[in-house]
Amino acid sequence: MVKRKVIVVGAGGRDFHNFNMVFKNDPEIEVVAFLFTQIPGVEFRRCPPIFAGEKYPNGIPIYPLDMLPNIVKFFGVDEVILSLSDLTYEELGRLVSYILSTGCSFRILGLRDTTLDSIKPVLAITATKTGAGKSTVARAFVKELVSRKLMVAVVRHPMVYGDIEHNLVQIFRSLDDLDRYSLTVEEREEYEPHLELGAVVLAGVDYRKILIEAERIGDVILWDGGNNDWPFFRPWYWIVVTDAIRPGIEVNAFPGEVNLRLADVVIITKVGIAKSEYIKTIIENIKKSIQLLK
Repeated sequence: MVKRKVIVVGAGGRDFHNFNMVFKNDPEIEVVAFLFTQIPGVEFRRCPPIFAGEKYPNGIPIYPLDMLPNIVKFFGVDEVILSLSDLTYEELGRLVSYILSTGCSFRILGLRDTTLDSIKPVLAITATKTGAGKSTVARAFVKELVSRKLMVAVVRHPMVYGDIEHNLVQIFRSLDDLDRYSLTVEEREEYEPHLELGAVVLAGVDYRKILIEAERIGDVILWDGGNNDWPFFRPWYWIVVTDAIRPGIEVNAFPGEVNLRLADVVIITKVGIAKSEYIKTIIENIKKSIQLLK
């Protein structure tokens, strides 16, 4: 059997999840490499065999994105899978052109292929763009759920900065647990407020296993998204946060606009410091997006 050779482009989060959901056990696909951007120092490592699976006894190499043309040529790559978030449409277009200029096909995997279903209620908090104020909204919902005597399992979008092999599933029940892993300042800043509110926080690399643990722990699972990526778990209720001081970004960022179109409710933040015409523009853009779905 001639296998289709694939590269997955990402930043140490969505890329591993897409691999785990779609390619890991596909006998007709060989993932020859992950290409990373946005996270310096992670390149030139390997996705370990314990996660990559039996098909990849030596793991899968990780290279920087600027090596794409050389890797395509060396391995004879057929297709590049884009697994990045937080892109403007201009950035997305340039990246697609870069990929297609190597001669490869290009694909983005959708929600149907990449979201896991849970037996527990899933509340998702996502954004149209990084910096919209999503973390503040997520904490407000955690506080409300905890006040109702519900055990909340907060599942964070992955931030794969450290040791991949030993961080497949991370569970934080208290502030003391934060010291068991080599966390970045960014990770601690995201996890600590949830723990202080009484929730349990889960993160890592293998979100199939993380979901199982979250279902064991929580009455409710709260997906606390990263960047403007869509959730890894299928939401029962989907909240999207957008930013009143950046009108237009809600319909000019990928995959932020995907979130906007699929949201059950949109929260506009920073309205107290935004111009009234900005808020009006955002509301009009939201209504247009909803109309296009009808």
